[in-house]
Amino acid sequence: MPRTVFHAEMDKLPEEQIVKTHNRWHPDLPFVETFKPGESFRVECYDWTGGQIQNDDCADDIRDVDLSKVHYLSGPFGIEGAKPGDLLVVNINDIGSKEDSEWGFTGIFAHENGGGFLDEHFPAARKACWDFEGIYASSRHIPGVRFPGTIHPGLIGTLPSADLLKTWNDREKKLFDTNPSRTPPLCTLPDGMAGTTTALMGGLTGADAKIAGAEAARTVPGREHGGNCDIKNLSRGSKVFFPVYVDGAGLSMGDIHWSQGDGEITFCGAIEMAGWIDISVDIIKGGMEMYGVTNPIFQTSPIDANYSEYLVFEGISVDEHNGEQHYLDATIAYRRACLNAVEYLKKFGYSGEQAYMILGTAPVEGRVAGIVDIPNACCTVSIPTAIFDFDINPNASGPTQSIPSGVDVAECT
Repeated sequence: MPRTVFHAEMDKLPEEQIVKTHNRWHPDLPFVETFKPGESFRVECYDWTGGQIQNDDCADDIRDVDLSKVHYLSGPFGIEGAKPGDLLVVNINDIGSKEDSEWGFTGIFAHENGGGFLDEHFPAARKACWDFEGIYASSRHIPGVRFPGTIHPGLIGTLPSADLLKTWNDREKKLFDTNPSRTPPLCTLPDGMAGTTTALMGGLTGADAKIAGAEAARTVPGREHGGNCDIKNLSRGSKVFFPVYVDGAGLSMGDIHWSQGDGEITFCGAIEMAGWIDISVDIIKGGMEMYGVTNPIFQTSPIDANYSEYLVFEGISVDEHNGEQHYLDATIAYRRACLNAVEYLKKFGYSGEQAYMILGTAPVEGRVAGIVDIPNACCTVSIPTAIFDFDINPNASGPTQSIPSGVDVAECT
């Protein structure tokens, strides 16, 4: 077993650990440890909220979660010899849940606190908790579904250079300023711009932490370095090639998911959990220019949820509210595909919230099916039919089976 180089102490808040996590990106973050190319090691991670969510039947914690503190990341780790312009090769050798935290959660975030892809339709906070049994997950809040985990880090990436950090901050501030009063906001700004004071800067302390924290980038979106891209295929056996922007690369990770549908559409849409990752590292010198890399590239895992039959829902770029035609808008088309799937699943007794969470957590495949046939982009959402305890395929008899009445996701008090 690889040596554990970062512990997530589940009986402590992340802020109380001896070796601190970080929740911002900044080039001055000190490395927890440095490794040689070819070395392997294990990294433990908190769930992305740092333990703010409880395994219960109340969604108050989802409603009230402090999003200025997330994500809680383990690292950064240095790699000897890595220089700007190189590619950092990261092998995800194995990944799993922590033995003292064998459960996960999914949340629909309130419109005023994070929102989600369909927050106009589902504006209130809701929660579902999941139990892990071997390779499978099931939920008392969403009956009738069970599926294996394709466990992956929702967030993994390298440190930005000072120039790249400035680029991020400048372009995101420009976007923010186009509608600064929007709810949810167009983007999340650094503490020095937003006025918040919840930056965790790992091994930086005192004035150094305060100065860096004021300009450090929030971890919410994925960017050129990787980060919070929420790619469900980065499971055990996959290989990722990250651009290197600082000496030593500075690899960090967290936000581990048991399973996720493409898009993670409820915002907290995967099955979130605390866990561990076994990785090994290498370097391709000059790899960014050699291969024309701007954003990370990866090789998929040979291990995946094995489904052969899907029910596929289409969506086109016509707004659901007033029928307005949009030009090749894949976001609207994907939203329409998701809404079509939600309405279909409601015919089997699921609430809209339950159906929404199924799309976010199960190994659902999302596709841009057509992006050239003006004016309508076509997107699809494919649901594996075998995850259900009953047949969901359409037939002349109609939806003759349904889930038990009265069971729903957790609400707020």
